[in-house]
Amino acid sequence: MPEALQELAGSTCWIFSDGKAGNDAQTLGVANALGLAVELKSVAPTGIHRFLSPWIVVASREHFGEAGSRFAPPWPQIAMSIGRLTTPYIRALKRHAGASTFTVVLQDPKVPLRTADLFWVPEHDRLRGANVVTTLTAPHSFSPNRLATLRQSMPKAIAALPRPRIAVLLGGSNGDYTYSPAALQRLTDRLTELGGLGAGFMVTPSRRSDPALVAQAKAAVQPYPHIFWDMTGENPYPHFLACADLFLAPADSINMTGEPCVTGRPVYVFHPDGGSPKFARFHKALEQYGATRRADKINSIGQWNYKALNSAPEIAAHISRRVKLHFSQEENKAELCTSAHPCGLGKSAT
Repeated sequence: MPEALQELAGSTCWIFSDGKAGNDAQTLGVANALGLAVELKSVAPTGIHRFLSPWIVVASREHFGEAGSRFAPPWPQIAMSIGRLTTPYIRALKRHAGASTFTVVLQDPKVPLRTADLFWVPEHDRLRGANVVTTLTAPHSFSPNRLATLRQSMPKAIAALPRPRIAVLLGGSNGDYTYSPAALQRLTDRLTELGGLGAGFMVTPSRRSDPALVAQAKAAVQPYPHIFWDMTGENPYPHFLACADLFLAPADSINMTGEPCVTGRPVYVFHPDGGSPKFARFHKALEQYGATRRADKINSIGQWNYKALNSAPEIAAHISRRVKLHFSQEENKAELCTSAHPCGLGKSAT
């Protein structure tokens, strides 16, 4: 762990989690980079409290701040939230704990910047401010050391694949992208082109991958050496990430496109139908950086190099500096108050 981050190692941290794996990967990635002692606080607001998040208060039935509840003192030194459903909880904690807890919000839940002490957003997001930090990719838990360890324990099935080994990460339709029949055919064409060039495939679907997409990809790689995760048993994705020579990532997922960039290895990006200005800014930035190329047509397997992108320690370093400043300022305030009022009160007794 870098020396700049060691000061916070072992500090207590609450992470408010909405249960989404992609969100947990980001908060835990930052917390692990800081070496924090994490307590995961799962939240699942219902009814109006779900519908009106992130702007509504925490439901009274949660008894936030009351003895015996899941959200009671002692307050953590640091707290993080991500996603609109968790935002009311970080706001409630800031109100109850005051300056004793340094609060961090990842992503932009569309709330005022006073909601937390620090915000992080990816560079393609428009949010900016004095307490906002940005990085090109999202944080995650795949550190260089973790990837090196995974490579040392490479599963035999992966080692048996011909090289280059290509990790194919399947996304799914969302509000911006659609896997139409035409898009599925384009994906088949790309996989067939790569297979014809002698590649070995490692394919993993995601929770958003609908049956038609999974079936199409499975049929496309069937003639070639491959591993296809059927979403049962342990997810081989960490080993795929560590052992792939290059990647085919889905444009519809910020995480699944950004995470492979921690390897410094080539990342082809497959674009289904659709898109959005926000996604376009993200993909343009990665292409300009030199990490990714569009998978429009693959006549040869490209090999290119770039400095690996790993935003978790970068974000962690920002938090470390801000936390140190935050608590230093609070100590100075307390000293000034005590010096001016030996009784310890903020005003003279009358």
